[in-house]
Amino acid sequence: MSSRLRSPLVALFGGLALTLPWILSWATGRAAGFSTLGTVAVSGVAVLGASFLLAWGAETAEKDVPRAFAIAVLAVLAVAPEYAVDALYAWQAGQGDAQAANLAVANMTGANRILIGIGWSGIALFSIYQAYARGDDPNVVTTDNLLGDYVSLDRDISLEIAFLFAATVFAFFVPLGGGIGGIDTLVLVGLYAAYILVIIRGDVEEVEEQVGVPAYLQSKPFAVRATSVLTLFGYSGMLIFTAVEPFAHGLEALGLQYGIPEFFMIQWIAPLASESPELIVTAYLVNKARATAAFNALISSKLNQWTLLIGTLAVVYSISAGQYGVLMFDEKQAAEIWITAAQSFFALAILVNFQISVREALVLLVLFLSQVVTEFYFIRTMTEAAAEASSILLLEAYTVLYLVLTVGLLATRRDEMRAVASLTGTTIREAVGGESEQPAD
Repeated sequence: MSSRLRSPLVALFGGLALTLPWILSWATGRAAGFSTLGTVAVSGVAVLGASFLLAWGAETAEKDVPRAFAIAVLAVLAVAPEYAVDALYAWQAGQGDAQAANLAVANMTGANRILIGIGWSGIALFSIYQAYARGDDPNVVTTDNLLGDYVSLDRDISLEIAFLFAATVFAFFVPLGGGIGGIDTLVLVGLYAAYILVIIRGDVEEVEEQVGVPAYLQSKPFAVRATSVLTLFGYSGMLIFTAVEPFAHGLEALGLQYGIPEFFMIQWIAPLASESPELIVTAYLVNKARATAAFNALISSKLNQWTLLIGTLAVVYSISAGQYGVLMFDEKQAAEIWITAAQSFFALAILVNFQISVREALVLLVLFLSQVVTEFYFIRTMTEAAAEASSILLLEAYTVLYLVLTVGLLATRRDEMRAVASLTGTTIREAVGGESEQPAD
């Protein structure tokens, strides 16, 4: 009996079962009748189930397509709700709602900073904790000093680091125009398209030995594997798209009941909910002693949000307005973009040596949380005008702090930067000049 319960099919149907209450209520229209707490509970469980299905699909796909491409697809599907929320605000801005443009930028910058401040730091700390608890993650290296223990990352992420670095440098210039326009779209979407073209031409790597559902599906013929992967991706993507928005809005409503300001909820609580599939997937990978794959997924998510998400806002805005336009935002959101770019710059400086230590993860986490908590204090204790003025100064101060830390770190890692550039160049040359292997059974 116990062996049957450990069967991959039991796990697969178990993940599916988590999604059924939501999908059935959503399909029949009964979800609208849930209480706020009921909506959060049912949609939240569905997001959990969809995250497992998505992770299994990505791991299975690694047998037939380049791992980076499988992870890129996973990352796009996992953060699809974030695109939906931001597209909604951009659409409303195109209809004449000026405040909606600021909300679109606030939601986008909040999501990006959460991904690094909580995602990157949290997964690094969780990886090291799991290695201590189980001692079976070859990617975690222990030292004589607990703060010096670190996660060692695959050098193949040099490509993602290089493209993310280019997008981050460009992002510093976005606020100078006072809005997000056609040039921003061309550059940022172009960067992501170039990245996809490179990774899709890569070779299929030797698959790591899998267990559970991925191992079961990888043992099947190619036609069955391909159908399973497409089904898992399609079903989980649909679930995430339909369940995360009610989940986020339910959390917003609960927060408003406790007096948390709406703008703060939109910038931080809603993105945290929309990023939850990504965080669940990466925690699942860490739990399987695949810390490198988890970080690959997080970095890929950051890259697509920092390029596609920003770049498509102007497109949605222009379609809504019925003519080409620039998504304008105020001084506060310009400061939000700058601090988001500076945080990204600092995080890349940390990863440029393909490691992230306990000390570095804690610095990322503390810097993120201290800024958010301080700004929340301003909102709750000051008038609206005073809080906004203080918040802008706070954002600018943290931007400078991130940049100072980045410059200091990169000054000691010049050789690592050259190594990333060299590895990226090699990867691009091989993709342009080489031929991808055909998948085999």
